[in-house]
Amino acid sequence: QLVKSGGGSVQPGGSLSLSCVASGFSLGDYTVGWFRQDPGKERMPVACLTPAGSPENYAVSVKGRFTISRDNAKNTMYLQLDSLKPEDTSNYYCAVGVSTIKGGCFFRQDTTWGQGSRVTVTS
Repeated sequence: QLVKSGGGSVQPGGSLSLSCVASGFSLGDYTVGWFRQDPGKERMPVACLTPAGSPENYAVSVKGRFTISRDNAKNTMYLQLDSLKPEDTSNYYCAVGVSTIKGGCFFRQDTTWGQGSRVTVTS
């Protein structure tokens, strides 16, 4: 199970943070990721992180602004969103058990999802 927290509304240029706490399994055993999805559209990768913690894979649109991290001792994963833009507005989902291939990040049929967190960037 993944329990999410964070999200909200912020002005352009602002920051938000998201987190997901895992229970029932050890987060450190898995590649984890954050995805975002708008109504009627595909769920798209934002960032992924292997158990080793490196390399971090980011979507081009968020690279340099978002930071994915994990604290295995707390069984928690994080996404720090800085320099937010209106186009970052979306529903964000944490995911456990994803794949990284050639720098890309992909969910699988057996991926475990957290509930979505709404991020709204508006002036």
